[in-house]
Amino acid sequence: MKREALKEMGLTDEQIDKVMAEHGNTVNDLKKKVEDAKKVEQQLDDYKKQIDDRDKQLKDLSKQAEGNEDLQAQIKKLQDENDTVKNKYEQKLQQQSFDHTLEKSLSGAKARNPKAVKALLDMDTIKMDGENLKGLDEQLNNLKENEPYLFESDEGDGGTPGYSTGEHQNTNTQTDAFVSALKGE
Repeated sequence: MKREALKEMGLTDEQIDKVMAEHGNTVNDLKKKVEDAKKVEQQLDDYKKQIDDRDKQLKDLSKQAEGNEDLQAQIKKLQDENDTVKNKYEQKLQQQSFDHTLEKSLSGAKARNPKAVKALLDMDTIKMDGENLKGLDEQLNNLKENEPYLFESDEGDGGTPGYSTGEHQNTNTQTDAFVSALKGE
């Protein structure tokens, strides 16, 4: 977004500064999310490399140990441990992917406080399906309907609060006369 384009649209310098500040905040948020995704990808690559290295070491050791039953038993034990560690890493990566996708979805749904919205979700019914979360949309729609304060509204009314002082409610002059009579006025 360039200042010149905004100026051509007829915006004042003050308005342009506000638009650019808001755009900067949005860009910074997106940069942070990209950095987080890159960190997760780097962790994934590191975990895969560690697992591949362990598998190679076990295969080499297995070739060297042919005929030695004690060593074969030890190799089998190491392979089982390696599989356990691999499963833990995969579960951890799946959870990170799930959490990242959920955060992205809550941000897209304009949740004011994603942590509060997440606490109200039934996480057991939300499942990863590729890059999508099944069961999330129905719950978010239900929350938007029942708990609208948790989400930013799409219809911007300028932020005017919806309350009144109550002055307009006391317009019945008969009631005023009755109250005055009771008070002895």
